[in-house]
Amino acid sequence: MRIVVADDAVLLREGLVRLLTEAGHKVVAAVGDGPALVEAVLAHRPDVSVVDVRMPPTHTDDGLRAAIAARRQLPGTPVLVLSQYVEVSYAADLLADGSAAVGYLLKDRVARIEEFLDTLDRVARGETVLDPQVIAQLLAGQRRGKALGALTVRERQILALMAEGCSNTAIARRLVVSSSAVEKNIGNIFAKLGLPPDDAQHRRVLAVLTYLRG
Repeated sequence: MRIVVADDAVLLREGLVRLLTEAGHKVVAAVGDGPALVEAVLAHRPDVSVVDVRMPPTHTDDGLRAAIAARRQLPGTPVLVLSQYVEVSYAADLLADGSAAVGYLLKDRVARIEEFLDTLDRVARGETVLDPQVIAQLLAGQRRGKALGALTVRERQILALMAEGCSNTAIARRLVVSSSAVEKNIGNIFAKLGLPPDDAQHRRVLAVLTYLRG
């Protein structure tokens, strides 16, 4: 894949470049601030970008904002955002346009090389993948609106796995149920959340976004 890497920490940026190169990918640009990320994405149109949340100029959420700006100008461009902390709002902001091909991982996951590369590949293919710790924080909290309150326990379990980027087959395997049971529950989730028939991936993203917003 052709990849753009954006991180202001030189050691981490160069480490990512080396890791990706050794995995057989081509890093077409490696930048250290938000504006440079937007320029690189528009210039190279990469298969996926790996972006740190906190970068110059303010060192708050500039990387995230730059990724969102790049997707606004180049709709659907795949982005995997890396963060030092669990921030549910960051994941929600990424999904706010209703498009897929986004990922949100904690930086610790990079050390698990196979897991990181697998997530990167899935995001490049158009999937939505959220860090399990983000999902765990949601499950531990009380962020439940009226729409989510209508879901059964099983439907909430399935929605949480959807947020992690699991396919229907993977969900069936994790919950030890049939694929048809998963499909039926997902249909119920879409109906209860008021998501009419549309592109299946698009509805999954909207369902996950509803889940994040609670």
